[in-house]
Amino acid sequence: MPVIFLRNYRFNTAFLLIVIVALALSSCATKKESITVQQATIDLALLQTLPKEPISYEDSVKPILNNRCVVCHGCYDAPCQLKLSSPAGLLRGSSKAKVYNGARFKTMSPTRLGIDAKSAEEWRQKDFTAIINEAENDPAANLSQSVLYRMLRMKQITPQSRVGMLSDQVDISLNRKQTCPTLEEFDKYQHKFPLQGMPFAMPNLKDDEYTTLVQWLAQGAPVPADKKPSAAASKQIKVWETFLNGTDLKQKLVSRYLYEHLFQGHLHFKGTDNREFYRLVRSKTASGQQIDEIATVRPYSDPGRSFYYRLQRYQASIVAKDHVVYQLSDKRLSRFKELFIKPDYQVTQLPSWDPETASNPFKAYAVIPPLSRYQFLLDDARFFIEGFIKGPVCRGMIALNVIEDRFWVVFLDPKADQMLLAPDFLLEVSDYLKIPSSQEGSVRLLGTWKKYLKLEQEYVAKRFKFYEAMKQHDIKDAMNFLWDGDGENPNAALTIFRHFDSASVDYGFTGDYPDTAWVIDYPLLERIHYLLVAGFNVFGNLKHQLNTRLYMDFLRMEGEDMYLAFLPVSHRKDIRDSWYGGMRKGMERDLGDIYGWMNKDVVTGYKTDDPQVELFQHMEKKLAPVLRRDDDINRCQKASCRSKKGSAKHQADVAMQKVADINGLVLIAFPDLAFVRVKMGGKAENDLAYTIIRNKAYNNVTSMFSDEKDSKSRDYSNDSLTVVDWLEGSYPNFFFDVDFKDIEKFTERYASLKTREDYEGFVSIYGVRRTNHHFWEMADWFQNKSLQDRPIRAGLFDLNRYENR
Repeated sequence: MPVIFLRNYRFNTAFLLIVIVALALSSCATKKESITVQQATIDLALLQTLPKEPISYEDSVKPILNNRCVVCHGCYDAPCQLKLSSPAGLLRGSSKAKVYNGARFKTMSPTRLGIDAKSAEEWRQKDFTAIINEAENDPAANLSQSVLYRMLRMKQITPQSRVGMLSDQVDISLNRKQTCPTLEEFDKYQHKFPLQGMPFAMPNLKDDEYTTLVQWLAQGAPVPADKKPSAAASKQIKVWETFLNGTDLKQKLVSRYLYEHLFQGHLHFKGTDNREFYRLVRSKTASGQQIDEIATVRPYSDPGRSFYYRLQRYQASIVAKDHVVYQLSDKRLSRFKELFIKPDYQVTQLPSWDPETASNPFKAYAVIPPLSRYQFLLDDARFFIEGFIKGPVCRGMIALNVIEDRFWVVFLDPKADQMLLAPDFLLEVSDYLKIPSSQEGSVRLLGTWKKYLKLEQEYVAKRFKFYEAMKQHDIKDAMNFLWDGDGENPNAALTIFRHFDSASVDYGFTGDYPDTAWVIDYPLLERIHYLLVAGFNVFGNLKHQLNTRLYMDFLRMEGEDMYLAFLPVSHRKDIRDSWYGGMRKGMERDLGDIYGWMNKDVVTGYKTDDPQVELFQHMEKKLAPVLRRDDDINRCQKASCRSKKGSAKHQADVAMQKVADINGLVLIAFPDLAFVRVKMGGKAENDLAYTIIRNKAYNNVTSMFSDEKDSKSRDYSNDSLTVVDWLEGSYPNFFFDVDFKDIEKFTERYASLKTREDYEGFVSIYGVRRTNHHFWEMADWFQNKSLQDRPIRAGLFDLNRYENR
């Protein structure tokens, strides 16, 4: 493999000695207030044993960066925008500007790695500063002039506590003030924050890991050239780029629609390596030439010139929090042709790039049959839901605090939705379905809000006519209105978990019966994508982010209200009010009289006083062929599921049921997301993994500024836990380490916790604190376990939210 040096590497021993002597002598003349020289002293011993051959980035350096650095520096929310998941991120360096800033009045210039600037020089013009030496290449200078090295060295000089909790001097809060020191500012930073070396607020690197990174930096940080597509992928790329760049208008329209829905995905070709992924981009260059991606804020923004759809290999390490996988194959291509090319419709002109049209898929793609568009989204519904769960919008309060902590999602069957079958209905209401994605002008919210409120009123009134005309159906027959995945597609049933300011999506119905659910139809699913994925600008201003958040209320209400329509009138209002403690009343007043459907029974035949449970049970029966597992841990309906059947795994499951039964105020001390390793006494890969998920209850989810500890918005008495026998989520808050022989004691003690003091005592026995000398070993095991269980879908877990308990 060819090796590229960030600077030309040459090792001159004589020059090195001169530099060291000069540094030592200069310390005598340094003013007392300067502490630079002593603390920045380079590791002489490591330089003296510096290998002559370049240290392999791929084999030796990348694994350390992935497991010790990328776990906090891998995405938009990486501290100081420092992404260490690829050589390009290393070269770009760091920035003091925060991407996630919901209070900014002016839209921020985008800083997407590999898109908005293509070289270190271009990033310097965007106020990114170097973290490695960019001057003349010399081993000593490569260390002394490197912020990255000095961060690593600082941790070695002043390690953190190796027992107990971290000192309060170290702020690990998610929204802590960022310092992001440049090389010139580093002395002051080190003097002020001596405990904030890297890895930040985590145990030190092992000696061999530290040695490898330091010597690699001293060599000039050599990195390999970007990986080219594999032979297997190259063949498929040629086929797909030929298809996507077809010249007739019909193909151009279809390709544009596909690009706007797949641009964020990590595309994987069937039959290629499990860790080989691609991005669909718009390039200035045609197939066969080097890709030159056109940088636009949104996928439907005017590219400003002719372009080609290209498949570009994704070079960065895969992190779980933005890993959204979409598989491409011969079967997939045939499906696209079946849905979009085979149907008989004419395209006489392409839609305008004007934002008013381009941001509204119901106008821009009106000629493509709605059934085709909806079925395309249904085929991979989890991918499109994950788009907003794992995309840039996922961080913080923009979209996630509009949803409950856990709920189930199902979809209207495309063949049963009369609104979808009406040939001109969607075009007729397309003006009402516009979304505020491109509204980023001055921060004047009231006028915009009233505008979209009126549009929502008009749309709901139109849609109500279809509901009003429906006949009554017995609940068994009403299940035919739900898409069953054609008996084989697991995307028909999903569970969404919210972990305060992050979330995750799983196939099937997981956990006990939820308080609420969404029934999603085509207009709702399409608008979720265009509001929160295609149309969301993470660099946008306050107005854009507020409008996005407020409009998402409409979408949530549509999904929940469609679910309520399956329940009897006698229970609807009480159920709806119980979700938010009546906090929706203001919204209902604003929306006007759009709830006429609340007084019309469409689904009949309920036999108990708990129609919600009945409905969920009917959903389970209807979708049983596509549900991948029975949830006996959280939803044990038979004595047999609690009986011990002999296997160690079953014994562990039965024990974990005690944890799943915990609920109420006591959970205030529990983390949102805890990973549990159960050691079986044999090979590490055979140990068991569980996730304990805290489901927080809310009185309302109507404010993007409410704090999770706000007593007015929280309903602590109804908090609960869900336990799953896999690793769920992207941001674990805590690890537990349990021997199988102690699993009963672990769960019994977990279930008996009553106070914060009880919990802290429990953690001292089973918990893995940030100071634990086995912390990295445990983190590595969870990373490896996830990769073992999900070789394509797995990504590096992010440790930014790991708690100090």
